[in-house]
Amino acid sequence: MAAHFGRRLRKGATSTAVAAAAVAALAASQAPGVTTDDQGRQTTGSEATSDGNGDGSATGNGRYYTDLPPLDSPTASPSPGTGPTTPAGTAEAGIPATVLDAYKKAETELRTSKPGCNLPWQLLAAIGKVESGQARGGRVDANGTTYSKILGPKLDGNGFALIADTDNGAYDGDSAYDRAVGPMQFIPSTWEWAGRDGNGDGAKNPNNIYDAALAAGHYLCRLDRDLSVQSELNKAILGYNNSQDYLNTVLSWLEYYRKGTHEVPNGTGSLPSHSTDDGQGANPSPSPSPPKPPKTPKPPKTTPSPKPDDGGSTSPSPPPSAPGTPKPPSPTPPTPTDTVDHLEDAGTAKLTATAGDTFDQKVAVRTETKAGKAVAKVRVRFTIVGDTDATFTGGETVATIVTNSAGKATAPALVAGQKTGDFTVRATVVGRSVRGLDYTATVTEPQADTLARTSATELTCVPGGEFANQVEVKATYKNAVADGVAATATIVKSADDATENDKGPYFKGADGKTVRTLKDLKTDANGLLKLPKLYADDTTGTFLLRIDTTGGATLTVELKVAAATTTTP
Repeated sequence: MAAHFGRRLRKGATSTAVAAAAVAALAASQAPGVTTDDQGRQTTGSEATSDGNGDGSATGNGRYYTDLPPLDSPTASPSPGTGPTTPAGTAEAGIPATVLDAYKKAETELRTSKPGCNLPWQLLAAIGKVESGQARGGRVDANGTTYSKILGPKLDGNGFALIADTDNGAYDGDSAYDRAVGPMQFIPSTWEWAGRDGNGDGAKNPNNIYDAALAAGHYLCRLDRDLSVQSELNKAILGYNNSQDYLNTVLSWLEYYRKGTHEVPNGTGSLPSHSTDDGQGANPSPSPSPPKPPKTPKPPKTTPSPKPDDGGSTSPSPPPSAPGTPKPPSPTPPTPTDTVDHLEDAGTAKLTATAGDTFDQKVAVRTETKAGKAVAKVRVRFTIVGDTDATFTGGETVATIVTNSAGKATAPALVAGQKTGDFTVRATVVGRSVRGLDYTATVTEPQADTLARTSATELTCVPGGEFANQVEVKATYKNAVADGVAATATIVKSADDATENDKGPYFKGADGKTVRTLKDLKTDANGLLKLPKLYADDTTGTFLLRIDTTGGATLTVELKVAAATTTTP
């Protein structure tokens, strides 16, 4: 990319080129927490291990296009006195119609589902340009599906990450290694949890630009990011492909598209020509050079047999290998994943939480060899299974974590939804067929352990009258507000007999009839519960109103019905 940028400088637009270089330098300076690992790749700390693959990226840190945008702005003003001019870089500023529509629809959906993310569609366009040249110049059908699959190189460790097959070739057609797929270049293991249905056809297809653009938007908006903050934007882009050069390239296109774009017909978008692997990207390779004639092999040297000596062997040395005979390949050392024999629990406690709360405990497992030795640097996938709306922190239902030096992988915190009941968190080793571990998690209804009246006013009434004050109580659980707690209110016979009383105070139903038991009550967001008005029949005395909640909190309130006192003049 540096050489390509140098060619631009030699074209004479020096001032604009310097500005473009400044954008890249600014991006580099505003990417806090970026470090370099022992293979020269840039990482962003623990976040890089939770994206669904061992390299912490949506794409597996695969190939991408390195072409930079034109130096001239797509919204250049006409020269004085010359009339309107065609903006420089018009071809590059054009985005195929269906592809552009997919980006804008994804932005609209994210504006509703994750408004705090502030995702601009131009960011999706910048990534789409760098990943696939806008779906190969917009070679998509009316529904947004590419006419042929867009596949990245095999992630076999040869110049790229080593990611063994995770989908049995379902997405990429390769049952040995994973490959990035589609116009936004998701690797299969990431698409499995990040995929979205962007065009409403009921399918999640990485080769469909509507599905892929929406998935990319959600991927970028993970972890409650605000992309209007430069540091958060940088982290999101680095999470897509963990490279500083990639970050700079995407930011350059983002800035370019923000200055202006226009729609072009599908299939007519300009194609990139430089990529990180062969300089050709998805374009045809240049014609091969004619093969050189083979060299004439030199005759092998003969090795004389050793002369016998005391205790020495008289056997001749083996003849040398014939010229051109390939050497046997060196044995490939096993990867850490290959040595894993089983998963062990790593101290996971009972998983229970109230609806809407975060679980106090996390699922933790350890990868071990057959001898029980811990195995580090192994990808473990945690998947939420069952009829539940619970998620991991960040809103996803799948998280992939790399084991630490002790072989331990800890799943992100679980966040309970509103559905109560049991579900399963399943831990499996990515790229290795070993028995997984299942953990049962339970979501209970909101609970209260304490109920108290919000007023100390005595509740009195005359026979046949109406109580002047309504009963209001506040529920708490472990000294915190208990909202959404189910409750029942009953006029009971006595403190020792919780059956419904057939006389005394009562509520009125919707039809005006007497009701002495109220069900399906719930505390509000502040933990408050205000009961309807109470009325009295002709019976006098002291009566009890009992309020019971989920979690065992109970409160008994006295209701007094007495004739009005008269005074003698």
